[in-house]
Amino acid sequence: MHSAYIIDTTYFLPGILVDNEKINAEHPEWSVDKISAKTGIEKRYYAAENQTSGDLAYIAAEQFFEKGIIEKKEIDFLILCTQSPDYFLPTTACILQDRLGLSKRIGAFDFNLGCSGFVYGLGIAKGLISSGQAKNVLLITAETYSRFIHPDDKKNKTIFGDAASVTLISSQSVTGAGKILNFSYGTDGSGAKHLMVKNGGLRHIEKGSGEDVYVGDEFYSNDDYLFMDGKEIFDFTVFNVPGLVNDCISKNDISPEDVDLYIFHQANQFMLERARRMSKIPVEKFYIYIKDSGNTVSSTIPIALHHAMENNVIRKGNKVLLCGFGVGLSMGATLIAY
Repeated sequence: MHSAYIIDTTYFLPGILVDNEKINAEHPEWSVDKISAKTGIEKRYYAAENQTSGDLAYIAAEQFFEKGIIEKKEIDFLILCTQSPDYFLPTTACILQDRLGLSKRIGAFDFNLGCSGFVYGLGIAKGLISSGQAKNVLLITAETYSRFIHPDDKKNKTIFGDAASVTLISSQSVTGAGKILNFSYGTDGSGAKHLMVKNGGLRHIEKGSGEDVYVGDEFYSNDDYLFMDGKEIFDFTVFNVPGLVNDCISKNDISPEDVDLYIFHQANQFMLERARRMSKIPVEKFYIYIKDSGNTVSSTIPIALHHAMENNVIRKGNKVLLCGFGVGLSMGATLIAY
């Protein structure tokens, strides 16, 4: 059985800056300091009106190939994690194969998953490599959640941003690579309604039928847009993630003390801090990178991982636990050995 290694990762943020000053101008009752204190986020970026998730993925991938780590002809599988694809069909990954000029003799597909998507993507990539189906897998995460946010929804507006990330997973290790070890997963579909865009899919296909619902002067929901029950998502995270983390540690035959760094899905500062405390993780082992990009859904972990590597927070010999959780409701964790 072949081992699988994370070789490198990079990301792309689109050009429309939405900082806390801009949100404050639209919602004066929310001060800049209040937004920063509540979310830990100061900036997030939105795609342009004519930019899709496929476009962000394409730009991120081209930037990745410009680094010269691998040639396009060496990629033999392309996986795209997105919940905002360019079309219902065909899969956006097939379109990216052509746009990027990759070989026609590769596999390519999308999978629909949110905040746990990067971890699941690593699991899929490892499976392809371990079984000998692929040697070099390009895992891309890309979202344009800004399309799902109602103009009056100040809560989600403060949290989510658009982005794409690219990660190369290979059967061949290089200096600085991280070996992908064992996984733990969890799913609770009974909570699907707590984080949902109800209209637009085949269950409720007609967009434009949603009505604005307000509680007092506060926007609550519109079925055409993203709905998030913050309390339910918070409870799911803080009460389930600690068990998932412990299970992942156990499956990798190590103790919590052996983990050098934890990188969780960067949901928001408040949730991250509570999840850290509930998981009994020392603050010095808990990496956060959310201030300058916001919650970019499936891209938050690779963005944080990129910065941890770039700033030498991760060193040779380190064990890094990655954990994603959210929409689905879904969660996943894995250990990376550097």
